[in-house]
Amino acid sequence: MSVKAQSRALDEPLPVTGGGADGDGDGDGATVAVEPLLGGEVQVPRQFFESDGGRLAKLRAVGIGTPRGRWWWAPIPAYLIHHPSAGPVLVDTALHASVATSPAANLGRAVAALAKFRMPSGDLPAQLRARGIDPKSIRTVVLTHLHIDHASGIAEFPDATLVLSKLEWEEATTGSRPLRHGYRREHYDYLFDYRTIDFGGPRIDSYASFGRTFDLFGDGSIRLAFTPGHTLGHLSVIARLREHDFVIAGDAVWTLDQLAGKNVPPQPEDMHDWLRSRRELQRYAERFPEATIVPGHDPAAWEQLAECYE
Repeated sequence: MSVKAQSRALDEPLPVTGGGADGDGDGDGATVAVEPLLGGEVQVPRQFFESDGGRLAKLRAVGIGTPRGRWWWAPIPAYLIHHPSAGPVLVDTALHASVATSPAANLGRAVAALAKFRMPSGDLPAQLRARGIDPKSIRTVVLTHLHIDHASGIAEFPDATLVLSKLEWEEATTGSRPLRHGYRREHYDYLFDYRTIDFGGPRIDSYASFGRTFDLFGDGSIRLAFTPGHTLGHLSVIARLREHDFVIAGDAVWTLDQLAGKNVPPQPEDMHDWLRSRRELQRYAERFPEATIVPGHDPAAWEQLAECYE
């Protein structure tokens, strides 16, 4: 299917309404708070995320040889970032509310037949309202990438500016056989305000171990790091807390074992880029051991997270 939705380049930081956390109006030193949100869960074998190699790896990734009773219920996360001037910022949109009752309607029959989904914490709009936040008040949504489990709920945020990498947008909207690459174009084919970052552009700078980052609000509070490999345009999010950073790795690494150097995903879009992005995350972890780095879908890591980080 062709995509009617269009994007615009994000060449400058997004505007904010006031000063940062330092209160002097220039935003220098602004910090944020981060709330991890469980946007759903998917039941898959561990080998879907971590390959032990061999010629049967792809079969093991879809569950051949592993009883369903030993499959993981893996988290499908989103993150609510409280910015002192820009207001609430959402990272990824997880699953649409309809997945709870009719997964095939939103995810497609093929995906619904391959995996089971559940939403034990409810949908994201309900979780936001429970925190006193009207979903329509969300003005900024950052998308690590446009895979089904990260973009399913985009329709719930029509008034937001949706930020992602230029390469991710191009691959997701123009690439061939989108479902084979993890995309369902119905999720993002809306006339919304998509803004794309060219990580080869003039406003790109390095940060710590990350070679290419974009300062989202120009105050250092939220940096978007280009971490391709899982998809060709994947990005991670670095949120500055009062004492250290909170790094949303997205699917740059799926598990803490992968971050530690064990195993690899069975079929990333580009293994060379994946290994390079992982190394940037590893070097960051080595340099800043006090930082919190959250992988994409690790059940054990998710259970260890606090309700809020400030």
